[in-house]
Amino acid sequence: MNDSPQHQLPLDRWGSMVRYLAALGPMLFFAVVWAWVAAHDLDKLPRAVFDVSLGVLGLALMRWRRRWPWQIAAATALLTAFSSSASGPANVAYVSLCTHRRWREIVPVAALSWSSATLYAFAGGVSQQSMISFVTSTTILAGLTVFGLYLRSEREALLAEERAERQRVEQARFAERTKIAQEMHDALAHRMSLLAMLAGGLAYRVDLGPEQTRETALAIQENAHQSLNELRTVLGTLRSDGELAAPQPTIADLDALFHEVRSAGQKVLVTDTIEQRDRLPTQTGRNAYRIVQEALTNARKHAPGSSVRVELDGRPGDALRIDVTNATPYGPSSAPGGRLGLVGVAERARMAGGTIAHAHQDGRFVLSVRLPWEA
Repeated sequence: MNDSPQHQLPLDRWGSMVRYLAALGPMLFFAVVWAWVAAHDLDKLPRAVFDVSLGVLGLALMRWRRRWPWQIAAATALLTAFSSSASGPANVAYVSLCTHRRWREIVPVAALSWSSATLYAFAGGVSQQSMISFVTSTTILAGLTVFGLYLRSEREALLAEERAERQRVEQARFAERTKIAQEMHDALAHRMSLLAMLAGGLAYRVDLGPEQTRETALAIQENAHQSLNELRTVLGTLRSDGELAAPQPTIADLDALFHEVRSAGQKVLVTDTIEQRDRLPTQTGRNAYRIVQEALTNARKHAPGSSVRVELDGRPGDALRIDVTNATPYGPSSAPGGRLGLVGVAERARMAGGTIAHAHQDGRFVLSVRLPWEA
């Protein structure tokens, strides 16, 4: 067993009362015995008063057993060399030492307790009564040691369980916040890239008429409002530590997504051959939406103005296949968050139990994602 100091659990009123009652039990027993002896032999009265007084002193010392555990255990053990009434407080202090402290403290105090009990037993000479007292006190000391170490192991198990529970809670909280952060990245990166595309059109195109300029400005306003609404939704989820607020987009909302990005000026060609899409699990459909959304966002950031081809295919019992291709950009992208989009797609695909692959082929960037679709 590890002999490092153990954390002491706080005692409530009932726990403290139980320990004092355990100390008072032997005290009252020996006090009654000494009262009976003194009643039949008045010469024994001073010895009885002395014995019970040391027991009361031991009971008073118990108050500081948790602050100075081995000191109080040693002091009360010494009292048992002269007082049988002090055995109650000494036993409680010794058990407390076993449950909280090091072996290098337990062993010397145990030896001191055994020596004191031996001295008390044979103080009047060797007799049958002294032998019985010696064997009884030795057996009790051994039992108290086992009991104290058992309580210590139970306390260690309880503390380990509490630590494990705290770790599980922290891990679950971290996983939930990671999921929320991913949702925030996917949604807001999409909106911000649309805003950048629309604003870029206003900044560099001088051939736009008043009506086209007005439509572009309205589109910027609408996307800004939607960005704020999505941000409020995610922040509200962070405050409540709950699931992402419904409704969340699914694969059924892809048509609206394609219409939105086309309206902003992105060229998107879609081939959709998904079979029995109504049987697609909701979570898989949500992941598919976010993956396509992030792929379109990446294309706008890294290959602005190029056309994007989105191919969707799959059936129950097989897999949902998502392939997105766009022109390979010339040189590194100046957009912030380079490659973070691919990291987000990879994490989402991995959490869904799917796979991701990407490569440059014939001057185009190809992103391929496969999501499992159970029959």
